[in-house]
Amino acid sequence: MSTILRTLRNIRKIGIRDYLHQMQYIGDTKAGTLIARDRYGNKYYENIDDELPLRTRWVDYKEKEYSPCQIEPGWHAWMSYLVDKPPTEDAVLKPGQRSWELPVHRPNLTASRAAYKTYSTVKPKTAAWEPVAAPR
Repeated sequence: MSTILRTLRNIRKIGIRDYLHQMQYIGDTKAGTLIARDRYGNKYYENIDDELPLRTRWVDYKEKEYSPCQIEPGWHAWMSYLVDKPPTEDAVLKPGQRSWELPVHRPNLTASRAAYKTYSTVKPKTAAWEPVAAPR
C-alpha cells in the first residue's frame, strides 16, 4: 500500500492512464525504468531508489488474465533476486528459443477444468459395501 504523497508522485511520473492500469491490475502505483520485454510481450520494470527493499522489480503482464507461469525462467530468476543482471545482459540467461522449448506459451492448467485427470483401467480390488435391509 502506498502513501498519498508517493501515489501523487507516481501519478506525475507515469500519467493517469498508467496509474489506472496499475491500480486495476496490481493494486498499487509504481514508477520505474523499463528494463525489457520478453517474447510473450510482458514488460519488466525496476526502481531501486523509491521502492522498498525486495519490492524494486515488477512485471506488467501482456494478458489481462495473467498467471506467474507466463514468466520465462531467466526473468523469473531476475524477478526473484537470484541474479543481479537481467537476462538481456547475462550471457547464461540470454533469452532465446532453445531446442526443447515450445514455440508458443502453454499455460499451466493445474486446478482448472482443463487439467489432466488420470483414470484407472484396472478393476478395483475392493468392492463398496451395500447394506441389505432384512424384511420386518
